[in-house]
Amino acid sequence: MDVLVLGGGIIGLSTAYYLNAAGHDVTVIERNQGVAKEASYANGGQLSYSYVAPLAGPGVLSKIPKWLVYRNSPMRFRPSLSLDQWRWCFQFVRACTRSQSDKSTQQLLALSFLSRSLMHRLIEEEPTLSFDYAQSGKLIVHLDAGAFQSAVDLLDFQRTLGCEQTALDRDACVALEPALDGVRRKIVGGIYTSSEDTADCYRFCKGLEHILRSRGVQFRLGKAVDALERLANGRIGVRYDKELIDAEQIVLALGAGSAHLLKNIGIRLPVYPLKGYSLTVPTTATSVVPRISITDFSRKIVYAKIGGSMRVAGMADLVGYSNDLNGNRLKTLRQESAAVFPYAGNYAAAGEWSGLRPATPKGTPILGPTSFKNLWLNTGHGALGFTLATGSAQLLSDWISGKPGAIAPSMFGLCS
Repeated sequence: MDVLVLGGGIIGLSTAYYLNAAGHDVTVIERNQGVAKEASYANGGQLSYSYVAPLAGPGVLSKIPKWLVYRNSPMRFRPSLSLDQWRWCFQFVRACTRSQSDKSTQQLLALSFLSRSLMHRLIEEEPTLSFDYAQSGKLIVHLDAGAFQSAVDLLDFQRTLGCEQTALDRDACVALEPALDGVRRKIVGGIYTSSEDTADCYRFCKGLEHILRSRGVQFRLGKAVDALERLANGRIGVRYDKELIDAEQIVLALGAGSAHLLKNIGIRLPVYPLKGYSLTVPTTATSVVPRISITDFSRKIVYAKIGGSMRVAGMADLVGYSNDLNGNRLKTLRQESAAVFPYAGNYAAAGEWSGLRPATPKGTPILGPTSFKNLWLNTGHGALGFTLATGSAQLLSDWISGKPGAIAPSMFGLCS
């Protein structure tokens, strides 16, 4: 086989798509019986190309103590004996500076703008790909005057990076999105970006799978990779289903599971899961649903209309690798969303989900080659996997094919 892609989520499938388009023979390995069953399944649905600021920022550290003691806080931390967790936390604290935040934002915007152009081209070139895509625009709603002023102060910097965003007062926010009328008095202002989109990530992945199968891409589903093993001449083999696969090229796109698999070959990957939650609320003809993608800045909750439902997503729990549903966190999502959009749909019938988002301390993904001749990385996208998938995949495909790519590998390399 030519290229072996480990991981059948949004990152792995997008990588397989562009590799296949470049003429490579591709096989995808996924531990679940179907594709996109984990972090890609029911995420926030936002394609947030202009708003990619990393979680690590100069104002975050002062908020963490309050977040840790407040039961319904956007972030929750459960300390463990894991050295990986503490190492990640230490690196995160070091990244919470203005200079590092600005650098990460610039890097993420370069990748997100590439991804946006590729996504728009993909939609044109693959007319059978149906995934509730909408050019909805995005409104970040602020309930705190200080936070809103900080966001306004950043607009000029954002514009120098190519982001066209507008600051709106309370009345302008409600005029733009009438579904916010019930919380009008709580709103201080908002930042509107017309170029943002929404879509169903799971349907996108299933559509890619169908296209890839029709074009000869092979899928091995239902069994996890056992290990990566060192071979002769600086290469890596994949131990899978009682056989050792010696692929010409291997792309690791296993999200939160990537770091564990790399340990036995001596690579320490700064990726740790930030657990997120979502509700998929069924809507009716009489529902009052926001037509614009909404982000509640203070509570870190996003709202997006996806087909016949409203997706509510949020939280960032640093609690290890358990993907169990936390009833209290889901209850918080229900309460918060019902308070903002009480008539959006049937909250009692909402589908519940949690997923482990693969985060790096700096907030930037890890893309590119490793010290092994045939091993490549495409992981660490955090909450921006759907947004950055096409750009990341095209870059990997270019580099593996011996092309320079639109962005140099050093920008998102393992040691960058």
